[in-house]
Amino acid sequence: MGAKLGVAVLMAVLVFYCVVVSLQAVILFQEGGIGRVLFGIGLLITVVLAVGLSLREIQFGRHTAKLGQALAEEGGLPQDDLPRRPSGRIDRQAADTVFEQYRTETEADPDNWRSWYRLALAYESAGDRTRARAAARHAIRLF
Repeated sequence: MGAKLGVAVLMAVLVFYCVVVSLQAVILFQEGGIGRVLFGIGLLITVVLAVGLSLREIQFGRHTAKLGQALAEEGGLPQDDLPRRPSGRIDRQAADTVFEQYRTETEADPDNWRSWYRLALAYESAGDRTRARAAARHAIRLF
């Protein structure tokens, strides 16, 4: 529930930001002049990008949560029993070992969303967030 509350708070802040920036853009349009109008257009483009990218991230989070829930109901989620450093981060060598296991599983069955989702979790554990997100997106497409 904490993550959902955090997202809700951030979305409220985003809405406030978009309203304020949009009002500033309107003021710039009303003042006229090529520079002000162009700057106003830039502000509106920023608002559109902020909303679009935020909605995309929320959609990604909802889809990955759905995958995680489905896999948990099947009993297919990996155990979170990797050794951790004193800082709480997962030990890199242990994560790499588990990663190899899930990579091999995914290579053996590349059309299985479950293996791609577990691979995404392994990438995340190994600290490779870019590949984790790519693997999760692939799992979402296969689901």
